[in-house]
Amino acid sequence: MQRRTEDRYALVGAGPSGLAAARALQRHGIAFDGFESHSDVGGLWDIGNPRSTVYRSAHLISSKTTTQFDEFPMAGDVADYPSHVALREYFRDYADAFGLREDFRFGTSVERARRVAGGWDVTTRSDAGERTARYRGVVAANGTLATPHRPGFPGEFAGRVMHTAEYRDPEIFRGKRVLVVGAGNSGCDIAVDAVHHADAVDISVRRGYWFVPKYLFGRPSDTLNQGKPMPPWIKQRVDALLLRQFTGDPVRFGFPKPDHRIYESHPIVNSLILHHLGHGDIRVRGDIDRFDGDHVAFAGGERAAYDIVVLATGYRLDYPFLDPADLGWSGDAPELFLNIASRVHDSLFVLGMVEASGLGWQGRAEQAELVARVLAARKNDPEAAARWEAAVHGPPPDLSGGYRYLRLRRMAYYVNKDAYRSAVRDWSERLAGDAVLPVPDGART
Repeated sequence: MQRRTEDRYALVGAGPSGLAAARALQRHGIAFDGFESHSDVGGLWDIGNPRSTVYRSAHLISSKTTTQFDEFPMAGDVADYPSHVALREYFRDYADAFGLREDFRFGTSVERARRVAGGWDVTTRSDAGERTARYRGVVAANGTLATPHRPGFPGEFAGRVMHTAEYRDPEIFRGKRVLVVGAGNSGCDIAVDAVHHADAVDISVRRGYWFVPKYLFGRPSDTLNQGKPMPPWIKQRVDALLLRQFTGDPVRFGFPKPDHRIYESHPIVNSLILHHLGHGDIRVRGDIDRFDGDHVAFAGGERAAYDIVVLATGYRLDYPFLDPADLGWSGDAPELFLNIASRVHDSLFVLGMVEASGLGWQGRAEQAELVARVLAARKNDPEAAARWEAAVHGPPPDLSGGYRYLRLRRMAYYVNKDAYRSAVRDWSERLAGDAVLPVPDGART
């Protein structure tokens, strides 16, 4: 017999955010059913997961101490910047430590979640077929790096065009002429991979970047300045000066001059790309103008022949089981309160739809803790829950921390780590009864 689900929540995904959600809901005694299309936990960090987009050389770009869950530190013998293999084991150990696997149905995908009177009808698919059940609410934690963004270019290319989501092993580059489009963290990783196998490697860019080495003064660079955050103008000036001393000026290596100050776009944590540029192993090209057979024409009139074009052009947000209207989708991202709560339905939450330099999985765990406290308050402290609902429908908080982020598709849900964590923790404390917040001006009650 199927158990009643009307008083339970449907949790989608068993990657880092899904596991954090399961742990928080478990800790607060909130009933839920977790659904994961793969056979185990770990999300994209399990390279065996068909939805995974990691490649064999993939490592964290943030250090383990700034990325791990606070309540479950990584082992001392884990490298500063762990590989995807180490991270897969970490998430499996995390799930085992807190008995989270028993709360998930593996090999089960969520096909649809539709708002109806009295809750949500959630349709799942497994080897046993389709099943629809009524749930009180939905927590979507299916990740942000699964659906590739594939820009179109005029003309036709005679070789192979692939997205980084398809890339696994650099052997595919052996003896080939390779063009990587985009110099984000994955694009730079793959260009460095290709150097050791390809006949030639170029990287096409539209704008300049700031490059941060993984180590400064012999320590992981993101472990420096972990105290009280400096004002943006000071941090930008100090860190830009440090980078000039350690990595030099990227313009010398062929990159355009950045059109923004450091931290106004996500920095590239990869100094090996500069190493190979300095050795002539990689060449910087401009933006693509068009494909022309086995050639690519670039803005400015240059042309070159290639066998493989790798689109390191990022990913787009995708919650295919939800109606975008339920998320209040506008532009490149849903308009969610604190990047978490739907302004349309008070029983719909999204976890993991946030990017910030240094946020780590602990930042996602704090998101999950806030959601669990909201749900607990609705049962145990209706006044606190009402203040939360008023804020959700009120003016959005400023999560920029004083930085002027670029208005790009990939920056649509970018926040400042310190401002964001402070706002999320503040609301968690308020919902725990540690503070009283008046209804904000202009809030809809």
